Amino acid sequence: MSAASTVTTISTPTLDSESPALLQSITSHGGYAYAGMATLAAAGDQRAAEAAREMAWEQLHSGPWHSVLPVWRDAYSMACLHMAKFHFSNGEFRDALRALDMGIIMGGPLLRKDLDSAIEAVSAAKARRDHNGGADADNEDPEKARCRLLVCPEQLDKSELLRILPIRSLSSKIVGRRSALSLEGFLREYFLSGSPVIITDCMTHWAARTRWNDMDYLRRVAGDRTVPVEFEMLFRLEKTTYVQNGSKNLLHFPSFLRGFNLMAAEVRSPPILHNTSCLIR
Repeated sequence: MSAASTVTTISTPTLDSESPALLQSITSHGGYAYAGMATLAAAGDQRAAEAAREMAWEQLHSGPWHSVLPVWRDAYSMACLHMAKFHFSNGEFRDALRALDMGIIMGGPLLRKDLDSAIEAVSAAKARRDHNGGADADNEDPEKARCRLLVCPEQLDKSELLRILPIRSLSSKIVGRRSALSLEGFLREYFLSGSPVIITDCMTHWAARTRWNDMDYLRRVAGDRTVPVEFEMLFRLEKTTYVQNGSKNLLHFPSFLRGFNLMAAEVRSPPILHNTSCLIR
């Protein structure tokens, strides 16, 4: 067995060097309890690490984001690194990645290099174990996708798409068709003369139609990461489209994919299909 496959700890050089000064700064801002828990966490107490993370989390949500002291963001990153170390040593790679992602998203800049390098180390270790047929200690029995594409071509109703255009928009034989027409060609041959044209095959190279629509690709590049997702509901009344204010959440990416598939199935079923949809960014 190689040395790389037996690594049970995460290297955190910045945390090791900056920890005393950071704890002193936290203490000077009233974080005595946090400093005590963080010290115990560094000594190997996982419950203390969980308590420290909760304390820092409460401070991050004690008021408007601009009123939170920067030192508490670094404190949250520190606690996330401690938690990630425990999860990593236990072989809980998914939980380790979640802790590190939260440290990046919600934490401060002081320990960012450690967080980034830790994510690389955990991802590499997880990839090695997955390649060898192993399973995470916290494995969630992923559902097998019936379709490897987020949007399958057979699910698109072309007749419905045509109803969006004015009646007889594409029925005139005068309008020519051009495949993969360049922008320069469109401007020179059609736009300047005011002639209509039907352009096809101009979006086949878009990643959204190929890679971003491939479930296997998304799982490979995003894996078990935690990502910010913004939801907005779109609904149509008669011929007017309205946007309902949505929400932004931090979601475990595999859970997001499963939820997206369930939501897409509901949206595709009538009568919702013609009235509502969901915009996810």
